[in-house]
Amino acid sequence: MGESGEHKKGSFMKFMVLGLLSCTLYAALLLQQKAITGFFAKGGFYALLPVAAAFLFSIVHGGFTGEFWTVIGIEAKKVRR
Repeated sequence: MGESGEHKKGSFMKFMVLGLLSCTLYAALLLQQKAITGFFAKGGFYALLPVAAAFLFSIVHGGFTGEFWTVIGIEAKKVRR
């Protein structure tokens, strides 16, 4: 069955916001490589920053990818029980 127009509109907005956020994160990472590497290499508490950054990128990019599939109409098959 098709999605309601309101749900599709909400998915499209999430898709756009998460896509823009994902692009912004990647651009910041690429444009500020030296500064970011400097923070990550300090040791101590700063050693946790690469892990936190990986989680942040994973959550944002994963959300974007999930909304992408929803917007183009590909959904997981519903299993009847």
